[in-house]
Amino acid sequence: MSEQEPVVLGQPTVGDEELAAVAEVFRSGWLAGAGPACRRFEERFAKTVGTAHALTTSNCGSALFLGLRVLGVKPGDEVIVGDYTFPATGHAVLQAGATPVFADIRPDVWSADPASIEALIKPRTVGILAVDVAGQPGDFDEYRAIADKHGLWLFEDAACAAGATYKTRPAGSLADLAAFSFHGRKGITAGEGGALVSDREDLIAHARKLHTYGIEPAITREGSGALPIPEFHELGYNFRLSDVQAAIMNVQLDRLPDLLSARRSVAKRYHEAFENLPGLDVPVELPDREHPWQAYILTVAPEIDRDALALRIREQGVQCNFGTYASHLQPIYGKKQTLPVSADLFARHLAIPMHANLTDDQVDRVIGTVSAALPS
Repeated sequence: MSEQEPVVLGQPTVGDEELAAVAEVFRSGWLAGAGPACRRFEERFAKTVGTAHALTTSNCGSALFLGLRVLGVKPGDEVIVGDYTFPATGHAVLQAGATPVFADIRPDVWSADPASIEALIKPRTVGILAVDVAGQPGDFDEYRAIADKHGLWLFEDAACAAGATYKTRPAGSLADLAAFSFHGRKGITAGEGGALVSDREDLIAHARKLHTYGIEPAITREGSGALPIPEFHELGYNFRLSDVQAAIMNVQLDRLPDLLSARRSVAKRYHEAFENLPGLDVPVELPDREHPWQAYILTVAPEIDRDALALRIREQGVQCNFGTYASHLQPIYGKKQTLPVSADLFARHLAIPMHANLTDDQVDRVIGTVSAALPS
């Protein structure tokens, strides 16, 4: 085991600016959810991702679930989901009472293959939930054409995609709705949190009620000349982001350009080091997209034991992990499908350290450690 400090897989970039923003919220007296700091962030984030509206949520899973609720998903419905994703995506469909039907993925960029989506459409299909894998958007023009052809809605799981673009359009603006994550390993973070964004005011207004137990948030009643007493007409939830977290996110949004630049610099160095190294394939960034590099995932050759390789790398103090999940293989979904591309990459992907705080020396160490761990 290495005695050096570990090179961590992911790490947030936070500092005095975030602390000052939190202190300002403390002084304001409004720490609860859906307050002034949330509204300020929502306005700014909507502009950043190119939509008319944004709603902050407790996490991306709640944003996904709220999106499915306001789209009208109900028991008996089927939703086509890009298979290669953390199972929060499929879980949201189950939580809404519907059935996730997983689409196999492109072997190069790992997002849902449009041909696989088209082949899965059945009478019970109501929509497409497409995932921006590791942050790079999928083939949204093709997804939109399929959705329009069959009268389906289109929902973007942009959990990892803050700062990404598709044909110059920001991730988040590519579908009827999009959901983002602000988890600690994401490009911008408050430790936890999420957002639901859309150009459709009706969807966001409905989601705003649902995320506060089915009534308008308290801030909408501030300054009223009467004594407004809200009424509950439908079942809602407590999915609000606190104003403390929103204050952090406002600073993180200021940092976003620099964070993206730092991650892209690391990705460039990894590309140069690994693209001609036998036994590894580097991730693909398509020319019509800007990748935010939420994660950097290598594809290990079939003849190499990925798990053994990962353990050798970890022994040298460099953190690494599998890429993400082939969701259809998880027992909760019943293992009813065979998706060969996703299953193959699930067994061969290796995520190595990627965050904006990596130093040149740390990048050198990662490169040297991974290279030395490969079988000769």
